[in-house]
Amino acid sequence: MSNFAKGKYAQFISDRSGMAFPYSEMVVEWNGSRVHTSEFEPKQPQLDPRPHGGDPQGLPQARPARVEFPTTDILPNNPFVTASNTTLKINFPNGDLQVNDFARFRNVKSPVGGVAISTLQMSTTLNGAITDTATTINLTDGSQFPTSGFIIIEKVLTSSDTTDPLLVGTYQNEVIQYTGRSTHQLTGCTRGTSAPYRGASPKSTVAGSHSNLAKVFGSYKVVSLNETSVPSTGQPSTTTQFDGINVTLVNAATSTETGGGFQCTIGPLNDRA
Repeated sequence: MSNFAKGKYAQFISDRSGMAFPYSEMVVEWNGSRVHTSEFEPKQPQLDPRPHGGDPQGLPQARPARVEFPTTDILPNNPFVTASNTTLKINFPNGDLQVNDFARFRNVKSPVGGVAISTLQMSTTLNGAITDTATTINLTDGSQFPTSGFIIIEKVLTSSDTTDPLLVGTYQNEVIQYTGRSTHQLTGCTRGTSAPYRGASPKSTVAGSHSNLAKVFGSYKVVSLNETSVPSTGQPSTTTQFDGINVTLVNAATSTETGGGFQCTIGPLNDRA
């Protein structure tokens, strides 16, 4: 069999441009096209991607090391019920609070059974500045505060409290536990603590100094739960439905009444992380 011609003087037609070029300058592309060297294009790397497995999934049943901060909930319309005694009933369906939790009420719109809004929200002010180590606290009006429990003192940081300009104007509230009350004075105070809510105590606050007339808010201890047994189509034959809580007033209500207004809220004593 004879050899092919060398094509020294031959030309070929490019598959890309259709132009004639010297045969000796012909090259073959990855797809079999015969083109001139000036027209050659390498194969796009993305046409042959490298094998890549799926990303690993997260750990099953992971338990991050954190505690969710409790939040405030909106109560039903007119949630407070008085009965001419010291028991205050709060309608809070599916609230899931526990006995010995401490709750704070806010946004109360009207008195109930002779119980003032300031009593329901348990709000007052400091009567005199205190240091970060004081264990006795004087209130402007402590007559509606329980003989023991938790309070929170509201504090908004100023430039004299911090050198960080980003912290100026932010809250640094302090929760304080007290074991005694004499009229308007709280005694046996433990500074920089936290009040339990839904069976858990958030991270403790930081003890600090507070100025005269700083806002002070108290909390109500949950003494009992209001629950109802409702029929169930499966097993067990009945389920327990959480309806609300009962707390104790310092002074008895003067009448039986349901009220409080629209969108009153219930939540932990301190709602700021």
